[in-house]
Amino acid sequence: MNKNKLINLSSTQILDFMNDGVYVTDRERNILYWNNAAERLVGWASDEIVGRSCFDNLLCHVDKDGHELCGKEHCPLHRAMVTNSSSTVPIIVFAQCKDGTQIPLQVSVAPITDESGAVIGGVETFRDLSLLMKDLKRAKNIQKQSLRLPENNDPRVTFTVHYVPFDVVGGDYYTIEKLDDHRYVFMLADVMGHGIPAALYTMHLHGLWTECRHLFAAPAEFMAEANRKLCNLAEDGDTFATAVFGLIDLDRQQVRFSNAASPPLIVSRKNGGLESFESPGFPLGLMKNMDYEETNISLHPGDSLLCFTDGAIEVRDAEHHELGLSGFMALLKKIGYPDSKSEMEKIEEKLLQYSNSIRFEDDLTMLSIKLTE
Repeated sequence: MNKNKLINLSSTQILDFMNDGVYVTDRERNILYWNNAAERLVGWASDEIVGRSCFDNLLCHVDKDGHELCGKEHCPLHRAMVTNSSSTVPIIVFAQCKDGTQIPLQVSVAPITDESGAVIGGVETFRDLSLLMKDLKRAKNIQKQSLRLPENNDPRVTFTVHYVPFDVVGGDYYTIEKLDDHRYVFMLADVMGHGIPAALYTMHLHGLWTECRHLFAAPAEFMAEANRKLCNLAEDGDTFATAVFGLIDLDRQQVRFSNAASPPLIVSRKNGGLESFESPGFPLGLMKNMDYEETNISLHPGDSLLCFTDGAIEVRDAEHHELGLSGFMALLKKIGYPDSKSEMEKIEEKLLQYSNSIRFEDDLTMLSIKLTE
């Protein structure tokens, strides 16, 4: 008898017994279904939600990086429908409850297809992440203390960073420090992997930055010493980091840098031209006693220097074509970098549009240094 009762339950009745919130939209992001757990988690009843559009922004969804999601490109459910792919790992989203409070949610999304395979809608499940989020926020605040930019109070130069970790914390590390009235040093590194393990290794990099500061004026020597020390810290050989370290001399209008398998640097000239600069080097933490080369770049007022981790060039489209360096430079030229407003956010959005992913599959960090005219 009980077996027959279960068989006769509809799919929506079964969904109402789930602990996770579930809602379904059509391709235009109109909400068609909202289960009991969704009401329990955020306070909105089904009759208040069903029939509304995500564009109404009733839930005020934002992601961990502060992007507004409802009706926007970064919306995970929208990305699932346009890419016809399901999320493979949970995504952190913040939703506004009916009482005005905000709740962290762990979200999974998937497209809904018809018999022909065409996407006709999407489904999202979500659960409360409040307990874990307290620890993640503490970890984020600790890591944030090691990620430094100088105050933009030098009229000759402007520094901008755009940091999008895969998780709440990530494996990218950046820092810029003023040496004297005319010199700055910078470093951008990418530890293998992402999430909490990679974030812990970035703290090693921060420690190395302090230990090796006596070599700030010699980029190649700094990189060699940082590599040697990181090899001692990561003796298992399972963790390494790509990195670029540079010295900016405003008086000489010059950047001297060394690279440890990080992507090339891109210089946008005042006249609109884009150039890439490479410097060969082995990743940090794999082999001791490696030598590194030093490369010089002339940088004049009106020029911009862009450093970035490989998350910017390893995105793939629906045909699995990698964007690559040339594609990334074409994207920069198309949006008018560095003269367009909010160019870093525009770069991020264009990269996401190019990709065939619901979200970036790696940490993404871009560091821009512009000499003002």
